[in-house]
This record gives sequence, C-alpha cells and structure tokens, in this order.
Amino acid sequence: MAPTLEADPEPVQDIIDLPTKQAPALVAPEPEHCPGPESQEAGKGDACAGCPNQQICASAPKGPDPDIPVITERLRDIKRKILVLSGKGGVGKSTFSTLLAWGFAGRQGRVTAKPHTHNHSQSPAHSNGNGHSHALKDEQVTEDEEDHELTVGLMDADITGPSIPKMLGVDNETIHVSSSGWSPVWVSDSLCTMSIQFMLPNRDDAVIWRGAKKNGLIKRFLMDVEWGDLDLMVVDTPPGTSDEHLSVNSYLREGGVDGAVLVTTPQEVSLLDVRKEIDFCRKAGIRILGVVENMAGFVCPNCRHQSQIFKPTTGGARKLCEDEDLLFLGSVPLDPRIGMACDYGEQFATAYPESPASRAIESVVAGVAKAIGIETVTEQ
Repeated sequence: MAPTLEADPEPVQDIIDLPTKQAPALVAPEPEHCPGPESQEAGKGDACAGCPNQQICASAPKGPDPDIPVITERLRDIKRKILVLSGKGGVGKSTFSTLLAWGFAGRQGRVTAKPHTHNHSQSPAHSNGNGHSHALKDEQVTEDEEDHELTVGLMDADITGPSIPKMLGVDNETIHVSSSGWSPVWVSDSLCTMSIQFMLPNRDDAVIWRGAKKNGLIKRFLMDVEWGDLDLMVVDTPPGTSDEHLSVNSYLREGGVDGAVLVTTPQEVSLLDVRKEIDFCRKAGIRILGVVENMAGFVCPNCRHQSQIFKPTTGGARKLCEDEDLLFLGSVPLDPRIGMACDYGEQFATAYPESPASRAIESVVAGVAKAIGIETVTEQ
C-alpha cells in the first residue's frame, strides 16, 4: 500500500527500507546493443534481427558520415556545448532548458581553458561516466582573456513536440535563409534559437516523421544554421534514449560535447527513466555534468511558503546522485509563475527575482557554469 501524504515521515521511511523497495538484481545479461550504422556488422549482427532499419543499415555505405567534418567546421566557434536530457517526459525539461539558456545569456563572464569538475569519478578531461576519459583537444578549448556578455544558442531537438519558441516568445517568427545558411531566430542580443516550429505552415500542424527524417533535420540544424560565435549551445532533447539523442551525439562527436544535464522530478517513477538515461550517457561516452531535481516542492506566489507535492519515496535525485556517484546540481521548486512566464515568453528570473525558484535556478546555473568552465562575474 502506498504511504499517505500526512506530515509524519516515519511510516514513509519504514516503507522505503522494505526489501521490496530495493533495486532488483539482474537475472540475465544485458541485451547486445546496436553496432551502429557505421560498423561493418551493421544490419548483419544478431542485435540487428527484427530491427525495421536492418536492410537500410546493411545496404548503406560504411564508414564515417562525410557531413561530420562540415558540422565540426560550422560549430567551430561555439565554445561549449551541453545537452539537456531526461528519459522521462513531463519533467519540465524544455522549461529548464529555457531557464538555463536565459540564465547564461547576457551575463558577464568568460570561458576558461579548463572546465572545472567535481570529485565524483571525474577527471580534468572529459569523462564518459565509466571512469574512462579522453583529453580535451587543444583546438576545442578557447580561453577568453576578458569578461564579456555571454552569448547562447538554444537548439530545439524535439522535432515532434517543439515548445522552445513559445517559451521564448518567438513562436510566430520564420527562418531567414541567406547564402551562408539558415539564420537562427534571435530572442535578444545574446540569445538565439532554432526549432522546427519556425518551419511549420501552421503552428498547430503535427510533425509525423520517422526516425530517418528527424535525424536529417537535426543534421541540418547543425550543418546549415549559421550559429556564429557563441559561448554556449544548449540542446533540448526529447524524452527517451533513441534516434534524436544518438544523432546529436554522433554529429557532435568530433566537435565535442562538454556534457549533459539530466532533469528529473523527485518521485521514483521519474527516477526509473533517469537511471536509463544515465546508462545511455555512459555507454554513449557523454559526460554527465549533474542532475537537477525539478518540481521539488510548490512555492505559494503570495506567502512564498514551499510545500512538498511530489514526495521522494526513494530519496529523490539527491539519493540517486549518491548512488550513481554524480553531482547533484540542486532542486528547483514548482512556482506557477514559471508556467505563466513561459506562456508569455518572458524571462522568469528577471520578472520574479524574489521567488525561491529564481534563487534555485541561479544556483543550478552556477553549478553548470563551473562544470563546463564558464566563469561569471556579475549577477544577472
């Protein structure tokens, strides 16, 4: 029986400590994973049996994608690139991506030569989450000598559910094409974005695409968009661990992904999928910058009192980070004005700086900045 939501924490802790709440031991080995379309075994291995793309992979040209060097050159002037991931839908990942982009955009700071890392199984080089690491390429690490206004690009990789333009207040804009490529939509002097929303004839039109077409558009976003000289690119990804995530990681492999921020809510239903996302990052070689616990409590707009709605039955994101040896970036409470600010395309932290959620977001931004080597010198 599920615990009640009364204030007494003792019965809840008793249930948490029950053996039935412990993680089950694996009774069978993990299934063999896809060898990848570049492998000589693509479409031929045992893991390919039953895959709808088996014939495509078997007949496709082998070897590296010839467009990857083009993407690497196009993104050469973007100093830091991070992914926002969560295996679970509905945890506020797109909202957090918007808040994170706004948190960096326009702030005075500079990019340092060596990203800061915490002591949880991380080294000064990029770590893939398995304890292995690869050194940062010298040409990918740019050090700014002077503080300046940080510029940010927010890429909406959620092809079937694009919401970033609405949250930034630019959902009625369209893409401009020039001889140098597609121009991103600039929200402010320091923040730009790109989304399929700008391409739809009607903003309520459904995008009914298979994986190959979605992957092709993500490639166009990286290869054809004239992002320019940015301090940070934030990539908002859809839920899951499938096509879009693999595409972004493979396309950015040469240019380098500085890491991923995982977003969850306190309850175990969400943490179940986040654990799968952690496993994905480790197998894909993506460094995990940390975990953010979103909707961790409710903030009353009138009295600013914070109450707990989603009770963490298994310890929440903080316990997850302890178990997985990851950095806990912080908890962001649920403030109804965040949703209102996103509906109107406003910057929440600027409109409501007194909110506990604003202070929590500020702390998360500081943690991410430290992890990827961006030093900020002034409050926004």
